[in-house]
Parts: sequence; structure tokens; C-alpha cells
Amino acid sequence: MAKQDDMTDQATGPERKCIATGEVRPISELIRFVVSPDDSIVPDIGGKLPGRGIWVSADRAALEKAVNKNLFPRAAKTQVRVPEDLVAQVDRLMARRLIDLISLARKSGDAIAGFEKVKEWLDRGRARVLLQASDGSDRGKGKLWTPTGARWVGWLTQDELGMAFGRQSVVHAALGSGGLRGKVVEEAARLKGLRVNPDQQTRERDGGRGRPKGKDS
Repeated sequence: MAKQDDMTDQATGPERKCIATGEVRPISELIRFVVSPDDSIVPDIGGKLPGRGIWVSADRAALEKAVNKNLFPRAAKTQVRVPEDLVAQVDRLMARRLIDLISLARKSGDAIAGFEKVKEWLDRGRARVLLQASDGSDRGKGKLWTPTGARWVGWLTQDELGMAFGRQSVVHAALGSGGLRGKVVEEAARLKGLRVNPDQQTRERDGGRGRPKGKDS
């Protein structure tokens, strides 16, 4: 039998089993943890740290279950220390990773911020990812739209988007079709599992509130 960290699926790429749900999912939908030298559980958001991986779905309920049900020691097969703020740590690290990716896209000229600039990109068909601050005005956000085939990301705050663009705060931003687009979408999807509850996600899929409407939305 293959070890947990050796599981692969030819169609979807590497997959792992979530210790909280028991589901086998692509690693892009999971969060990796490792045991540090001092026997603490450490989030490995980039998947680069040495050691045997312990995998949990990128979902707040799954993470809370893994912590509250004491599933990490069972998966590690040894006593480990689980930080009380582990879920908050994961949220913070994942947000920082997404912010850094957007910042890199900005530096390469593939990301812009500001209502008028974003609207211009939307009108020209250049925007492939629409980013809007979760704490921005719904009225203002509703004046923009998600183009057909593009993605909408609405769970970073104004301050977090501002960090990506070197500003105090940003409400509206967009990414083009550059090389970082796919990674931004992937990391945004993982963060969404921690920040957007299932009811809100259902409304977004159904075209309800929480996603800006407009042409081609």
C-alpha cells in the first residue's frame, strides 16, 4: 500500500487524504502541516518544509475539527503540541501568500487597482480575475462585473488588497491573463474555504448576493 505522501492520481495530479473528513482530494484543495523539531504542528502553506505531511482540507470546519478532535497527534502517531491559534495562523499565512502573489503580478504589469482602471480593463476584455475587498461598499462593487470565463475574488479586506498594491487600502483590483493568474486563483480558492461560509458559497454559485452582478456576470 502506498504511503499517504506518495498517493497520486494520473488525472488530477497529486492527491492526499484529509485527516478531518477522510476525503482524498487534490493537494491544491488541502493544507499541509508538519511536525517541527520541538514537536509542534506547523502549517506548511507552500508545501516546502521537510517531514511527513499531515493534510487537512482548506476549510475552516475541517481545520477546527482537526484541532478540537485532537486529530493531529493521531495522524502524526506521536504526541504533538497544537497551537491554540492554529486556524488563525493558517488564515494569516494563506492571506499573506495570496497578497504576495498579487503583488508579484502587479510588479510584472499584470495587475491594476482602482475603480476606473479596473473598469477600463473590464471594458477592454483584459481582466481575467476581478478582486474586490470584502469590506468594501456593496453599492460600489456592484457597478463592476465578472466577465464570462473570469474569476471573482471577494474575501480579502481593503487593507490586505492595499498591501498587495503598496497602498493603504484598495477596494477594486484586477488581474490579466499573465502567468501568475492560475496560482492566484488556486490560492484564493484555498483561502475562501477559511473565510466564506458554505451558505455564502452556495449563493455565489447561484448568482445571489455576495458576487457583483452586471454584464456577463
